[in-house]
Amino acid sequence: MAQVLCVDFGSTFTKAVLVDTGEGVLRASTSVPTTVRTDVLDGYRHARESLEGHWVDEVLACSSAGGGLRLAVVGYERAVTAEAGHRVGLSAGAKVVHVAAGPMGGSDVAALRAARPDVVLLVGGTDGGNAEVLLHNASRLAKARVTQPVVVAGNADAAGEVSDVLASTGRRFVVTGNVLPQIGVIAPEGARAAIREVFLRHVIGGKGLSRGPDFAAMVRAATPDAMLRGIETFAAAVDGDVLVVDVGGATTDVYSVITPEGEDATLHKDVVAPLWHARTVEGDLGMRWNATGVVEAAVAEHLLAGGELRRLRRWAERVSHDTGHLPGDAGEAGLDTELARLAALVAVRRHARPAHPGESGRPTANLAHVVGSGGVLRHGGPRVAEAVLGAVTRDYAGGWRVPDGARTAVDTAYLLFAVGLLTDAPGHGPEVAARLARGVLAAR
Repeated sequence: MAQVLCVDFGSTFTKAVLVDTGEGVLRASTSVPTTVRTDVLDGYRHARESLEGHWVDEVLACSSAGGGLRLAVVGYERAVTAEAGHRVGLSAGAKVVHVAAGPMGGSDVAALRAARPDVVLLVGGTDGGNAEVLLHNASRLAKARVTQPVVVAGNADAAGEVSDVLASTGRRFVVTGNVLPQIGVIAPEGARAAIREVFLRHVIGGKGLSRGPDFAAMVRAATPDAMLRGIETFAAAVDGDVLVVDVGGATTDVYSVITPEGEDATLHKDVVAPLWHARTVEGDLGMRWNATGVVEAAVAEHLLAGGELRRLRRWAERVSHDTGHLPGDAGEAGLDTELARLAALVAVRRHARPAHPGESGRPTANLAHVVGSGGVLRHGGPRVAEAVLGAVTRDYAGGWRVPDGARTAVDTAYLLFAVGLLTDAPGHGPEVAARLARGVLAAR
């Protein structure tokens, strides 16, 4: 078996873990600032230098540097196909920067361009259903000469016509299965794979992050896509449903991998079914850049008031203006922990509660594991982990199905992204990745 260096080129830090794929163990790890202003491989080389003395057989990487994967969704009805596309886009590891619904006009095309997406996801109609809007929007994208590659994941019966329209003006596009083949059914797999393919083929090498071809050749996925893939493998390895909350400086992401049971598995109760393997991104909840957003969201959720609100608001304003500031004493550490607790609580509530009135929430009551990630949890120790994850698993007033008896853990070694990279890497695969995945619990 090999020693594989798995690298995550993040927006702020480049993190690397060296894993022994035979034993499924971590051999070494390092973290260096991401050198976006020069060449991201400069930081990577510094990481390799810090691992000098360790043998590396292979390098696998993912990236969210340079803004990650920016996706625009163009759909039919905002609450139906556009919503399905939005959910699938998030599960593919994208940052959804624009959603358009209905027949596009000139102003809609202008708004899409202004959002500066890397990829456009074109959806619309169930299979055999209305194709008029899908064809109209394909024509608009073709004639407007939108240069970004297009993933077509709408009405399968119209896929051929859509292809002809896009090809007529030389658009780059990939056709895959419909994200909403019928009402109440959501099918993310085809679009998720196609978005990953387009990201690797057309996007990652064109962001100006590195001058040569080595970086693009190294990257196998967008970081959130690798994370969700890793969580899928982790859930299979531990044979249980999993929720992961990743509290970052700018956003708080929540991932869940759930096996539905009973009515959740057999009845199509919602127009757009929930994704059982899902990711949501809360762009207003972050430990630094969006710290004030955490405070305002906590107030809206009735989680913060009085003197505690005033103290935390002052702290949030300070760290949002000085994003590099770290707690200097026990009092500041306590404020940072409270900020993380509230970010996690609000983010999990939004993830697990019904997306819209009348819809069902996610079936989270049988979660076996609730796992924390993000620097504040990885470096904070057991007390911070208990404060943050314990609050989530005891959130009985949050309007979602709180798990009964879920085990909590922190991905302290930052292994889940590496598990995801190994899962899909030739020569490794799910069995090899599963050995490493079990280390997430062992590293408590």
